[in-house]
Amino acid sequence: MKRLKVAVVGVGHLGRFHAEKFARMPEAELIGVADILEERARRVAESLGVRWSLDYREFLSEAEALSIVTPTVTHYEIAREALLAGKHLFVEKPLTDRPETAEELVRLAEEKGLLLQVGHIERFQPPVKALLSRVKKPLFVEAHRLSGFSPRALDVDVILDLMIHDLDLLLALNPAGRVKALLAAGTPVLSPRIDIASVRLVFENGLSANLTASRISLSPQRRFRVFEKGGYFSADTLNRRYFEVRLSRDGRLLPREESFPEADPLYEELSSFVRAVLAGGEPAVSGREAVRALELAYRIKREIEEQLRNHLGETHLEAFGA
Repeated sequence: MKRLKVAVVGVGHLGRFHAEKFARMPEAELIGVADILEERARRVAESLGVRWSLDYREFLSEAEALSIVTPTVTHYEIAREALLAGKHLFVEKPLTDRPETAEELVRLAEEKGLLLQVGHIERFQPPVKALLSRVKKPLFVEAHRLSGFSPRALDVDVILDLMIHDLDLLLALNPAGRVKALLAAGTPVLSPRIDIASVRLVFENGLSANLTASRISLSPQRRFRVFEKGGYFSADTLNRRYFEVRLSRDGRLLPREESFPEADPLYEELSSFVRAVLAGGEPAVSGREAVRALELAYRIKREIEEQLRNHLGETHLEAFGA
């Protein structure tokens, strides 16, 4: 059986799990891990019996694919070099920290005939898979993605860190929809960047959505709810539960609930990437889809930052990387 030679770039909190999943995947051969911290790279590599390096470039000659799990602001540089070297890529979300650089990577991958998959893991959560397969014509979406404060991932704001998951799901439900109206609000609280954000979106085809994301919450929550004529659908990925209610022809409410205690969405996500590369197929979440979510995230980000500039004044522009 053909096995895909993969190297993982960045083995911090999430990257370590990437390496562990690839190491036990029958279709993959983990050849090494790279990280800027020697102790971390060495520890993960030794636990999995593979090579380690402080420089991901050492694996570019041998690896057929790279999994990039570094801070978002470094994605573009690493991914571009890997694509130029002819490597298939799995890149954790968001693809990059700017739509322009994300679009450049997508074009480069297409030009070179390389597969580029982006790590929107919520697509692989069983409750979300159930919801996406059963919703037919969504009319209203409500999502809450709340987490506690952590010093990790503070290189981007909460929109690119958390809300982008729900933006991806919203666009997956409404792939042809164009945004007609957008009203957003948010603010920094515990970091220099936006820590809490809320947006109201109205699409030209009639779908509306309210999304809220926070990384300063005392009560974690990850719920994505969809309403359509005759039905309500809810995916709770924190508790791995799916719930729906449909209206029967005779006017009765028909509830349905499912639990998924044994799911491993990260393994399934990475396995889908490996299988797509080996089979020459399409990625589960393409670079094009990731760019669309990133572009919408930036519209929300710009709207909030403009409000904050007007409210706080020019002296606070540095809080937004300007």
